[in-house]
Amino acid sequence: MTSFYDARGNIYAVVSPQALREAGIALPASAAECATSRQQWSKAAIALCCHWPDGQRPANSKPHRSDGLLIGPFQRSAPFDVLIVNTDGSLAERSGNGLTIFSQALTEQGLMPAQGAVLRVHHDKGEALETSVKPAEVEGVCGFWLDLGQPGFGAQAVGAQSVESVHFNHRDVSHVRPLAQLDPDWTHSQFVRIGNPHCVTLLSDAAALPGNQQMRESPLNERLTAIAYAMPTGAGNPCPAGVNLQWAALASPQQILARVFERGEGPTASSGTSASAVACAAWRVGWVEAGEVQVIMPGGTAPVLLEVSEGELLRVRLFGTARLIA
Repeated sequence: MTSFYDARGNIYAVVSPQALREAGIALPASAAECATSRQQWSKAAIALCCHWPDGQRPANSKPHRSDGLLIGPFQRSAPFDVLIVNTDGSLAERSGNGLTIFSQALTEQGLMPAQGAVLRVHHDKGEALETSVKPAEVEGVCGFWLDLGQPGFGAQAVGAQSVESVHFNHRDVSHVRPLAQLDPDWTHSQFVRIGNPHCVTLLSDAAALPGNQQMRESPLNERLTAIAYAMPTGAGNPCPAGVNLQWAALASPQQILARVFERGEGPTASSGTSASAVACAAWRVGWVEAGEVQVIMPGGTAPVLLEVSEGELLRVRLFGTARLIA
């Protein structure tokens, strides 16, 4: 019933709406109806598809078998509707790795057109978010280019509250007090909206990057959860709707080292939209130029294309590839 795919160490389960209904989960007919009623079914879907079977959870593994659940398609032809369910039962507006995995699943089902398709992510935070996906080959690797559109910058773009403006590399960025209280090196952050909200903390020294295992342990995990997650799981501080957290350090020209702590999930090996947000933030503060930026995460390296005209970042594209693992 459920298939599992890996995209740069980010693992998602994929299941069809009909399979969930046959398993006894009362899923509405349309993706839009599912999104508005997600509190009635999402946790049951996560338990069914993402929990480890009894006695099969490996030592030191995460509580769930995957970083989230993709439900779809709801149609047999493009455009395709999909739901991205975090393991806490909340819905995401966009996931770069998730949509790469969904595109691979559509391809294996014989549904992805050769010219690509539009994927519509339905969620409970507003209108469905569209992403244009096109099959491609980069350096001999088959995958997909995701067109993520034009990013937004600053506290207002992500609904952040009670943040101060500070300077970093002669640019205005934000001082997020809860992050700075955790580590004095986490003082300068750039908010980015790339369909979903991100807070990229810019580091002068890669040694200040947190490790994924470190972020899973107490008390850091609880304090990052309070920052990243919306209430009632977190405190929604500084963003009441929650925000994805990243940390970034310049490795070399056009290469950025990054770590990720996602709202609704926690530390992850990689994240496509997080990589895109990191590349956007790096451009904003003058670390990188337009063109290809490589964002290096524990799960792998994400190529991100930044298109700039007259000093404005107009479009962001992300390349991804995925493989079936179970």
